[in-house]
Amino acid sequence: MTEILAVFRSRTQAVECKAMLCARGVAATVVATPTELKLGCGFSVKFPSAMAGAAKTSIARANFTAFYGYFAVTPSYGGYRIKKL
Repeated sequence: MTEILAVFRSRTQAVECKAMLCARGVAATVVATPTELKLGCGFSVKFPSAMAGAAKTSIARANFTAFYGYFAVTPSYGGYRIKKL
């Protein structure tokens, strides 16, 4: 199952985003940003792709200044593939 990462350059904003999404009914968690991306503060917000529309709308409206972008994470042969959205 594909999941979406919202990558941030600020740990504080990643935690704030997770709280905001959970309050709006989006199942979100704070996770370590994959080192392959070499981006941000080291924390991202992960949510299911089925909730991407609601999550993206909420994140856009919140106008986070440290938001970097979205990445799709798909399981693949014992690992995962990452693709920028």
